[in-house]
Amino acid sequence: MASPPSTNPAHAHFESFLQAQLCQDVLNSFQGLCGALGLEPGGGLPQYHKIKAQLNYWSAKSLWAKLDKRAGQTVYQQGRACTSTKCLVVGAGPCGLRAAVELALLGARVVLVEKRTKFSRHNVLHLWPFTIHDLRALGAKKFYGRFCTGTLDHISIRQLQLLLLKVALLLGVEIHWGVTFTGVQPPPRKGSGWRAQLQPNPPTQLVNYEFDVLISAAGGKFVPEGFKVREMRGKLAIGITVNFVNRRTVEETQVPEISGVARIYNQSFFQSLLRATGIDLENIVYYKDDTHYFVMTAKKQCLLRLGVLRQDWPETDRLLGSANVVPEALQRFARAAADFATHGKLGKLEFARDAHGQPDVSAFDFTSMMRAESSARVQEKHGARLLLGLVGDCLVEPFWPLGTGVARGFLAAFDAAWMVKRWAEGTGPLEVLAERESLYQLLSQTSPENMHRNVAQYGLDPATRYPNLNLRAVIPNQVRDLYDMLAKEPVRKKSDKTDTGRPATGSAGTQEELLRWCQEQTAGYPGVHVTDLSSSWADGLALCALVHGLRPSLLEPSELQGMGALEATAWALKVAEHELGITPVVSAQAVVAGSDPLGLIAYLSHFHSAFKSTPHGPGPAAQASPGTSSAVLFLGKLQRTLQRTRAKENGEDAGGKKPRLEVEAETPNTEEPPVPEPGAPLTPPSQHQEAGAGDLCALCGEHLYILERLCVDGHFFHRSCFRCHTCEATLWPSGYGLHPGDGRFYCLQHLPQPAHKEDGSDGGPQSLELPTPDEVNMPPGPSTHRASQEASPVPSPSQPTRRLIRLPSPERQRLSSLNLTPDEEMEPPPKPPRSCSALARQALEGSFVGWGMPVQTPQVLVAMEEEESPSSSEEEDDEGEEDVPLDSNMEQALLTFAKTSGTMNKYPTWRRTLLRRAKEEEMKRFCKAQAIQRRLNEIDAALRELEAEGVKLEQALRSQSSSPDQQKELWVEQLLQLVQKKNGLVAEEAELMITVQELNLEEKQWQLDQELRSYMNREETLKTAADQQAEDQVLRKLVEVVNQRDALIRFQEERRLSELALGTGAQG
Repeated sequence: MASPPSTNPAHAHFESFLQAQLCQDVLNSFQGLCGALGLEPGGGLPQYHKIKAQLNYWSAKSLWAKLDKRAGQTVYQQGRACTSTKCLVVGAGPCGLRAAVELALLGARVVLVEKRTKFSRHNVLHLWPFTIHDLRALGAKKFYGRFCTGTLDHISIRQLQLLLLKVALLLGVEIHWGVTFTGVQPPPRKGSGWRAQLQPNPPTQLVNYEFDVLISAAGGKFVPEGFKVREMRGKLAIGITVNFVNRRTVEETQVPEISGVARIYNQSFFQSLLRATGIDLENIVYYKDDTHYFVMTAKKQCLLRLGVLRQDWPETDRLLGSANVVPEALQRFARAAADFATHGKLGKLEFARDAHGQPDVSAFDFTSMMRAESSARVQEKHGARLLLGLVGDCLVEPFWPLGTGVARGFLAAFDAAWMVKRWAEGTGPLEVLAERESLYQLLSQTSPENMHRNVAQYGLDPATRYPNLNLRAVIPNQVRDLYDMLAKEPVRKKSDKTDTGRPATGSAGTQEELLRWCQEQTAGYPGVHVTDLSSSWADGLALCALVHGLRPSLLEPSELQGMGALEATAWALKVAEHELGITPVVSAQAVVAGSDPLGLIAYLSHFHSAFKSTPHGPGPAAQASPGTSSAVLFLGKLQRTLQRTRAKENGEDAGGKKPRLEVEAETPNTEEPPVPEPGAPLTPPSQHQEAGAGDLCALCGEHLYILERLCVDGHFFHRSCFRCHTCEATLWPSGYGLHPGDGRFYCLQHLPQPAHKEDGSDGGPQSLELPTPDEVNMPPGPSTHRASQEASPVPSPSQPTRRLIRLPSPERQRLSSLNLTPDEEMEPPPKPPRSCSALARQALEGSFVGWGMPVQTPQVLVAMEEEESPSSSEEEDDEGEEDVPLDSNMEQALLTFAKTSGTMNKYPTWRRTLLRRAKEEEMKRFCKAQAIQRRLNEIDAALRELEAEGVKLEQALRSQSSSPDQQKELWVEQLLQLVQKKNGLVAEEAELMITVQELNLEEKQWQLDQELRSYMNREETLKTAADQQAEDQVLRKLVEVVNQRDALIRFQEERRLSELALGTGAQG
């Protein structure tokens, strides 16, 4: 029975307060509520208790219960933890409001200033599980009934701000609108306090407000004076956000959201988008909230081609400035991308309006992200101390594709409030700062996977949130420069510049050390006498001896008989690249001619840094390569396999494997260059000698310095030249192809396909033979050899063709749900069986694991439906909204369900949970891909910086022939340090690209799974011969993808075991 309408004006004001959707309406209704109760707003936590006591209204009881439960936590000490603390919070964004709420719960007096007068940001934020639980505990469902009711967990910035604003007002936070904070005003004399400098016309009580804590949440463009900010740059990245009106029609509600699609692992989607619309994107996300929200990363060349940008400018501010962006073209661009991504099912897309009444679409730059070097400071003058803390974007600007902004922002707000509590307890300033910086070190590493799993226990105490917490990671003595006393001598700060006077620890060492190591490795080989780092290597024998000493199984000494110097050198360079992971930076001609001694030294230093800890001598120990990146080897073999596969698809003669000494390279010129005299001094070559075979870029023909050299298929390029011919994107390892028709390089998305290839191919490896772990020459470790023998081989083109096994639909259904992704908390997955029938039986045992879910019995499903049935008495019970704990012990029911199409429709709650989990897995894959993409861009930027430094050093070495020998030696050592840094970045890049391969295969398996389900849902009697053939083809592709994923998993596992064995050996 519905309750009769209340005649109490306070009740009406409270209902208006709950339902208000505009900032001014919230303030007016709360002002009316306080007036009806005879209270003044902004009275701190006591105000909340007065409102609760006087407003005896049934609709408010559930909200009071939630707020009382939060305020009753021990850490708040019944609101008396910070009663003598006065705080000023700058900025009413989500993080500023969340910090204000925590400070109010501690009992502090909190004043918040905000320069805006309304909330108008429609952009949508992804929520982590703990943020969902945290907001529910503050009454989110009471204020916003649609909170987290879709398949993805998100909320618009505007709704989040309204929600937190209402909580802050109830808890007594004093809020001033239209006031801009410009800085702090130190106390003029002893006995006075710190005040704020405000504009334009702040009220008198705010001007005279003295505070001892300042929390800045004013965004990335405003950081208080005294804080240093570090810029993290990547490659140019242009984001586009757009909001369309959500009319909430039946058709709109049925359009699925897109948790994230990234080109790095789903190239077919973006190929189709490019063909249909001419739009070239890196990624796209679609959230359905108050608006239809889309965010995407666009390529600059595409924006220029479609007229979105008028002109290309090197300065990002000028490139994306309002004068250079065509609004109408940008709107057409965003509408076309959104329409394609949703298959046109949203109907006519109407732009939502921003704060200025204009269409809510914008282009922004996230090439660089700012990060404060410290999260807090203390200033003191005339005995008055001020604690300053940062939260939100002014602490760390988030990388939007990861969806970490609001989650880490809330964590920083909790950490800042904990710092204020420690400050109020009387803890020393240095201790408070050290503890806060210790927490700040954890912030960028946090993710839902590495925090405490029980989100219900999260609170203000950091120990409830961070599993591996060390509050003494930073000691007080390390934060003295964060404590500013205007009457004391300024603390001398360390220079940001690195000391270039001496080489860093772990560098390749001096030339003498390198020469001595090379002599040790080549000792005892007939005809090899290494006396220097130039002429001793001209005959090729020393380089062959070095390779043989590190990997004796690669050649027999007798095979070197009759080989010329150029042929032997070319063979050694090729084998070192293919089998040891040592990428050439010098050509065989330059080594024989002695025309590039610096390049040879840099090349040999790579051997030294990779193998210096390897015992010299024959046997298994000498075959280990602890310093060489196995990922580089793996990707090199993968790229060559791709080339062979494409050559066969193009109808070319792959030619099989050539003999080892043929090196799969061009036949070298029989007329060898002159060999320098033995023992010749190391002198920089003259200008006319510099144009050697490896000194010129194969694409632009310009000079190549050592740090600039990128070797691909025996040719050297500038890294900046080695780009896709179509989109000019940087080509990553194993992510490109050489088109035999025009001889140009392309990314896989734009690689021209043969005419006979099927439509819909994404240009990636469809029938690819991945290198096995044994082929990558992994270092021996415990059980590695046995594991590789037990593992099933990956199908190879050289093996006999296997007979196609036709499976009935039930077995195909079970096969489609196969998932080989290892879970961190589970045992390693068993090795896949060899036959399709055994593969299907294995998939049957974990039928719905492919959806990211364990299986359930019918009793569990029925119980879930009963528990999830709507009940008016449980309208405010948020516990029922949490995911039901899943039991994976019983499976017979779903094994039966898997045989029947449409059975899951009988269990809508279970189906909804399946869809939610599937979306979560999709979002994890997207976030992982975007983190990789960002790191690849950062590596690219770092390599460019290293190249610039290397060019300067090399120019100095080549031009300053009259410089002292000591100076030259110092320059060479610095150059070798840069080479080593470059090798480390290249190895990291290869590691990331292997993860990209994993994501690519996961996405392919998911797509094939969906395609196979569509065929299996048809009746067998209604299938045509073409349907049967297509179904068989999808099944065959699925088995191939499973085999490829198995190869990657075995590779990663054996590498882990090898690294573990090497680490154990080092400790021993």
